[in-house]
Amino acid sequence: MDAFEYRGKTLFCEDVKIEDIIGDVGTPTYIYSKNAILARYSELKTAFSDVDTLICFSVKSNSNLSICRCLAQEGSGFDVVSGGELFRAINAGGSPSKIVFAGVGKTDKEIKYALENNVFMFNVESISELEHISRLAGGLDKRAHVALRINPDIDAKTHIKTTTGKKENKFGIDFSTAEKIIRKSSKYSNVSLSGLHVHLGSPIYTVDPYVHALKKVLVFIERCRSTGVDIEYVNVGGGYCISYTGEKVIRSEAYAIKMLPIIKEMQCKLILEPGRYIMGNSGILVTNVIYRKETVHGKKFIICDAAMNDLIRPALYDAFHRIWPVNTNIKLPAVENPKRSVIKKGMELVDIVGPVCESSDVFAFGRALPKLKEGDLLAIFSAGAYGFTMSSSYNSRPRACEVLVDGKKYCIIRKRETYEDLIRGEEFTKC
Repeated sequence: MDAFEYRGKTLFCEDVKIEDIIGDVGTPTYIYSKNAILARYSELKTAFSDVDTLICFSVKSNSNLSICRCLAQEGSGFDVVSGGELFRAINAGGSPSKIVFAGVGKTDKEIKYALENNVFMFNVESISELEHISRLAGGLDKRAHVALRINPDIDAKTHIKTTTGKKENKFGIDFSTAEKIIRKSSKYSNVSLSGLHVHLGSPIYTVDPYVHALKKVLVFIERCRSTGVDIEYVNVGGGYCISYTGEKVIRSEAYAIKMLPIIKEMQCKLILEPGRYIMGNSGILVTNVIYRKETVHGKKFIICDAAMNDLIRPALYDAFHRIWPVNTNIKLPAVENPKRSVIKKGMELVDIVGPVCESSDVFAFGRALPKLKEGDLLAIFSAGAYGFTMSSSYNSRPRACEVLVDGKKYCIIRKRETYEDLIRGEEFTKC
């Protein structure tokens, strides 16, 4: 997390003290680094520059309008999975000609909205969906470009809840069914079958699953072309890993070195759909210690004002996030072991929990941290992706504020919700 560093005893985002931001906006708050976002986007773009590549930022990872606008201004396209995300991407300045519409359950209303806005391509996940798109495109006198999402039955060795390329997952079409679609492509008169899409899950820590999948897709492309269907685009999705513990992980160049030779052999244009890779380590969640609590059994709890409704990943995926005080004279370890915390002088073993009425509202179990007191600030790292976008108002808790930092400046890019916001749109029954 290059944009977040301790200078002396205090944490900075770029050239701004985190405690100064929090003094202005309060907690809990998501803080993002604009320059970290743009650096990761540029890194991917450079790594895959040997082929004609369109990077479509995965809006589900972080859908804030200001974030999307920053990327749109750099030329990024967008990967959307709902009508709402499409609406966001367009309103952020995204060009429909660079928007890919994915997802297994697009409604007719969403498909029509996308067609009316002339989106670049649909990633199609079933025969039924293909039939709906063809019918709706005909009704609008349009021709829809689609990529068949292939399920290659490959285990990407990621979390069971975030793997998407195995045969038992709901995503994609098996090769046998895809071949039948290709052979009957003339049946879908208002659709142009111009691409193949394969996304294996996230995060993926080696290149091997991508290589395995692309080799399978290469064989299938050759079959497609032998039947007269030319595949112009191959979309390899996202899933590129980030470091959550401080350990070194592969970067975009390592993916590109092994993937590009196969892409070149395909003679296809490339589409990437990164989300976590761009946003994950470009943001943190800052929370305030409300209480300390110690039981007769010796269990120590640090109770924060952020909760699982703000960041659900630990509760949902048992995800590990590094957590450290914003102000401390004890150095953040270079690498942390998720299975074993090391206690050093001035530290203690604690559970970091939130105020939501669920036993799963825990950010960390048995974590070694510098001794904390009420009012201390904690930074939860690697929270820029799938943080705010997965948040909710469970327990009627207003959602957090979001802040974007650019050098020595920062601005609020989403106001903190109020109690009034929680009931907006509700009405007392008149029936």
